[in-house]
Amino acid sequence: MKKFFVAFVTFTLLFGGGIFAQIVDNQPLDQVYANNDGENIKPAPLPTVRKADVMWSKRIWREIDFRQKFNQKLYYPIETQQNWKSFTVTILDAVKEGEITAYDINNTDELLIPITYNEIVGRQIDTSYTTMRRPYPPYDEYDTVIYTTFDPTKIMRLRIKEDWYFDKQRSQMMVRILDMCPVIIKERNGEEGTEPLFWFSYAEARPVLANSYVFNGANSAMRLSFDQVFIKRLFDSYIYKEQNVFDRRISQYATGVDALLESKRIKDEMFNFEQFLWEY
Repeated sequence: MKKFFVAFVTFTLLFGGGIFAQIVDNQPLDQVYANNDGENIKPAPLPTVRKADVMWSKRIWREIDFRQKFNQKLYYPIETQQNWKSFTVTILDAVKEGEITAYDINNTDELLIPITYNEIVGRQIDTSYTTMRRPYPPYDEYDTVIYTTFDPTKIMRLRIKEDWYFDKQRSQMMVRILDMCPVIIKERNGEEGTEPLFWFSYAEARPVLANSYVFNGANSAMRLSFDQVFIKRLFDSYIYKEQNVFDRRISQYATGVDALLESKRIKDEMFNFEQFLWEY
């Protein structure tokens, strides 16, 4: 019996180990060319801005809804495939690995208190008590406990804090993204609500985003990184706050259609500011 056991272990190590080695080391090519994406690509440097060259500036807060068709490239895929991950998974993995620092939510949107990945996940674990009715006679009611765990697919919005400024050295309006904040969608009592998770610095996240790619439906050979998507403004968003003396959001003084019109007014105001500086 002992000799049989030794022979079995020897066979497993020699042949079984070789099989697993072939799967890892000799993986067949999954496309027509070798994919070199994600090989420590450095993001393109941004232009240096001098204080003396900024003659006008305004801070804007935007929100991107991943459910809009133009923004779906940020939400998908649901399941990670090779070097193709969603924006949410990319950021969460970077926070878990310590490549990006997450900061706690505060009223001033400042990056003050760092938090860990475990703290982010732990805050989303919720326990609620409810009363339900049995679907069979005598249809009596009973109390039950509902446990809610963290689901990254529920992160469907992204808040952006950015500065718009007119650079007199270049004679043009410029924009610089400062921070970002993923927002999770929660449903309670049949109503949809939002909850911001954490803020992180866009400048710190650029090396990670430059090595993560989005799906290009027009041409799969020309892949765009998440960093290029934000630098080139390839997303649709709406303004929910502008820098103001009251430090209030649009939703605090306008609702419904009026809020949409106020968001458009702020956008048009910045566009017209640059246009009115020129004479034709």
